Amino acid sequence: MSTVNMLEAKSNLSRLVDRIERGLDDEIVIARNGRPAARLVPTAKALPGKRIGLLKGRFNAPTLEQLDADNGTVAALFVGTP
Repeated sequence: MSTVNMLEAKSNLSRLVDRIERGLDDEIVIARNGRPAARLVPTAKALPGKRIGLLKGRFNAPTLEQLDADNGTVAALFVGTP
């Protein structure tokens, strides 16, 4: 367990999180005026699960041609030309 003061934590948050992620520290205590104020600890690992393709087959995404079909109309609305 490491202890850092608030100013150091603000200045080096990315470095402190990196240490936690790499397992170099299991807990970092952030102190204010020498008293513990917060703890930086690793999160529980997310369970791997099937996420990609969850809605596969439930809807059809438009093609680029369909998305771009009304570009001229929209542009005309912005510039005011009929």
